[in-house]
Amino acid sequence: MNTSIRPITLGVIVGNRGFFPNHLCLAGRKQIVAVLDELGINAVIIDENATSNGAIESLQEARQCADLFKSRRDDIDGILVTLPNFGDERAIANVLRFAGLDVPVLVHAFKDETMKMSIANRRDSFCGKMSACNNLRQYGIKFSLTREHTMDPKSEEFKEDLTRFASVCRVVGSIKGARFGQIGARPAAFNTVRFSEKLLERSGISVETLDLSELLGWIRKMTDSDAPVKSKLQEIQAYTDTSRVPVDKLMLQAKLAVAIDRFVTDNELDATAIQCWTAMQEYYGVVPCTCMSMLSNDLKASACEADIAGVLSMFALQQAAVKPAALLDWNNNFGDDPNKGVVFHCSNLPKAFFADHEMDYQEIIAGSVGKENTYGTMVGRISSGPFTFARVTTDDLEGRIKAYVGAGQFTDDTMQTFGGYGVFQVENLQKLLRHICEQGYEHHVAATRAQVAPVLKEAFSNYLDWEVYEHV
Repeated sequence: MNTSIRPITLGVIVGNRGFFPNHLCLAGRKQIVAVLDELGINAVIIDENATSNGAIESLQEARQCADLFKSRRDDIDGILVTLPNFGDERAIANVLRFAGLDVPVLVHAFKDETMKMSIANRRDSFCGKMSACNNLRQYGIKFSLTREHTMDPKSEEFKEDLTRFASVCRVVGSIKGARFGQIGARPAAFNTVRFSEKLLERSGISVETLDLSELLGWIRKMTDSDAPVKSKLQEIQAYTDTSRVPVDKLMLQAKLAVAIDRFVTDNELDATAIQCWTAMQEYYGVVPCTCMSMLSNDLKASACEADIAGVLSMFALQQAAVKPAALLDWNNNFGDDPNKGVVFHCSNLPKAFFADHEMDYQEIIAGSVGKENTYGTMVGRISSGPFTFARVTTDDLEGRIKAYVGAGQFTDDTMQTFGGYGVFQVENLQKLLRHICEQGYEHHVAATRAQVAPVLKEAFSNYLDWEVYEHV
């Protein structure tokens, strides 16, 4: 179960080649460990006394390091290869092959100093990094690179690269083995949210289903005085302004939330997608939006309209940013500005997205099922600021998973509407919209309040083998 966001742990390989200065390895190792500690990243690294200068060069040292990594298999999220000198490319590749962890790998090389190029201090890591990468590619091992070929580990740029790589590790590790719950069937009118369980399973994602009638059956056995129901009611009232909502509808929302929590807990789920239109309203009497908003705000992504690929998009963004994600509709143009538009949902947006929010009723379907049956939406305007958008889809016709990612800005532009909404700006928006239509993507898009598009691009394309369009 991957809903909890824990610190990232990296296995660290310090490369060495004997006819280069050994002392650089011990000093470089200490710098790297210090930087990891500063960033709150845990390190699994062979004891400095176990090998020459705590680095890896020989076959025997490679096996020692691999054995250590294997013993910490459940802890290690990624591998950092660092080269204080040229490094032995075979030993590096052998560690990764022998350990067999199948996690992201970052290759880093130290900078040479222009005035320290004598035989006593010259690193040649610039050259050694090429050899290390050449061998990793020969071995079929996927890897990532720092933004510059050589970098001072104390620099802010390297720290940013390391933080970004940690996010890549979190995304990849959380997706491999993720468990999503689908409550209810796909709404009949929404062919757009069809997906392939088999393609998801191939990437390590399992889907557990629950019939809506079974969920409602659990609720029928609850009473208003049940301790979990009373506790959940208090949570809801503390979460948002509920003054417009009748008390009996709040109680229905609380019982629904308790039932969903049971499904999540019993099945060790990381995220959920829930049927809404319109069985929930007709046969239960509320919309599930606030329950879902609370889950998403607590980093347990929840999507409407049984959109499993949509909640996968939310989940990936959430893991990259360690912030809540929302599922939105690319919904309207905004005047005549080709780079602006309106995003919208009825809504179940996490409250972290809003400038202001309250619970109310769902205006779109109130006319068909009655206002009294549609209480439970989270309504308000999305606050301004940068965001990352993403959409993952299972392309059954091509037998592959594909995605698009990019960045934009929620603006302060005002408008009169309802639900959860915001005005956004994305550069060259018309090109993005054309791509969405030509490639047959859904109208739903996931978003998070952070800039993490490069993280998702690296995780999806390099380590999950998904086809990715990055809108730049």
